[in-house]
Amino acid sequence: MDLGLGGKVALVSGASKGIGKAVARQLASEGATVAIAARTEETLRATATELAEESGQRVLPVVADTSDADSITSMVDHVVAELGRLDILVNSAAVPGGGGPPPALEAITAEAFWDDMNVKVLGYLRVAQAAAPHMKAQGWGRIINISGLAARSAGSTIGSIRNVSVAAMTKNLANELGPHGINVTVVHPGMTYTERMPALFEARAASEGVPVEEVEAQYASANSIRHLVTSEEVADVITFLSSPRSIAINGDAIAVGGGAGTAIHY
Repeated sequence: MDLGLGGKVALVSGASKGIGKAVARQLASEGATVAIAARTEETLRATATELAEESGQRVLPVVADTSDADSITSMVDHVVAELGRLDILVNSAAVPGGGGPPPALEAITAEAFWDDMNVKVLGYLRVAQAAAPHMKAQGWGRIINISGLAARSAGSTIGSIRNVSVAAMTKNLANELGPHGINVTVVHPGMTYTERMPALFEARAASEGVPVEEVEAQYASANSIRHLVTSEEVADVITFLSSPRSIAINGDAIAVGGGAGTAIHY
């Protein structure tokens, strides 16, 4: 299936590693020109070079901080000035979760809460605000917000709040922007195998005195396919949602956690 991404220009935030990097790689492999944004310049430039060499496409690194409104405005302006347009936005920048047990009620601080919300929820909103006028002007666009399955389960108070907020924002943006040819969707990854997972697995294996393979199997058993979903597999879904082929999907939440959980969503 030709996804029709050749000639499109995409901006992926939080793209120096993890799911964001995998999305940028897949978009570039499908023929899109990709701008990648993150806060750490050295890592970002290395990622841009790596993806450009792999794909043969231009990959533009843009240092930006989604917690800062001025930084976002400069980022989008720079992308449009350098690449001529903006067709696709993938919001992926967030404070990483899953590195340890979430804080109990008495340990939650306002600083931690607002740091999380400012980077992810307000950050996503700020980037969408900056990108949408360019998409409206051309009558087409795609915005994909990467949230997480904490939106559908308890266990992390801040994690659930931020991810539910992203889903609510997505539906509101979809209703407003859909008539302008802009589809907006939210993707909920579950536990996903990224670059940081081997170190986490090794640390847990050492603390429990078990083989690393046993720890990996424990994580994989949390979903119904008994396979730990990779960042590349999440990126496959996001790449489709970024394409003209996804016209029928707008305002919806797409889970990419391998069937994690037992709740029925309809």
